[in-house]
Amino acid sequence: MKLNAKALALSAGIIWGLLIFLLTNISLLRGGEGEHLSRLSQFYIGYSFSFLGSLIGLVWGFVTMFIVGWVFAWLYNKLSGTPPSH
Repeated sequence: MKLNAKALALSAGIIWGLLIFLLTNISLLRGGEGEHLSRLSQFYIGYSFSFLGSLIGLVWGFVTMFIVGWVFAWLYNKLSGTPPSH
């Protein structure tokens, strides 16, 4: 079975981006200090534990997991030995 690289990349990117956005904002609304989430700023330039930071995290999360999902599907399809479908 061949994986659809575009579908996997989009779904992984959307899920991860939304997860960062939601976790940041839920923690902000609950009055959290963001001690764990603020560590994302080491990986995502511009991210901070704030609403604006959650939007930046949404974009970065989408982009990074889109790439990871695409590469994973590509590698899986190459290594699985399934013939390409036309």
